[in-house]
Amino acid sequence: MIRLAIFVIFLAGSVVAQEAAEPEPPMTYERLGKIVFALDPDAQPLGPGFQMTVSDRSVLVVTDINADRMRAMIAIRSAEGLSPADLQRMMQANFDSTLDARYALANGTLWAAFIHPLSRLNKEQLISGLAQTVNIANTYGTLYTGGAAEFGGGDSQDLQRALIEELLKKGEEI
Repeated sequence: MIRLAIFVIFLAGSVVAQEAAEPEPPMTYERLGKIVFALDPDAQPLGPGFQMTVSDRSVLVVTDINADRMRAMIAIRSAEGLSPADLQRMMQANFDSTLDARYALANGTLWAAFIHPLSRLNKEQLISGLAQTVNIANTYGTLYTGGAAEFGGGDSQDLQRALIEELLKKGEEI
């Protein structure tokens, strides 16, 4: 059933009707699947989720209806050999520059992950979360960023500025 809310506003003795945007329905496995296939027509259902490709990255999207959760994940590399400096940098990025995506470790693998309550997820959040997950996978080892504005208050901005300064210094000789 589609409902359209009409708000009536009285302005200088006249009545003006405004249509309110209809809220999105709750996210379900089926609705999530429609969005996934719109983004990647070659996506494949995989158990309680989907395997898709975004910007040449294999993304696993998993749902748990009973827990009302969804998770989008990209395997980045083996967790073996991660140094304390690597781990610290990822934790710094999780604080201020990955935004809604996160670096995570599970089963001996370093992952880029976006985790959200399924029913409250809207289409734009899903698309943004997928893009951020791809971005942090792609920028692992360099900028460690979700690709949108940084939250700030952390270490990432200064570390990224240090890279810019280093490159500017090298460029002075050209």
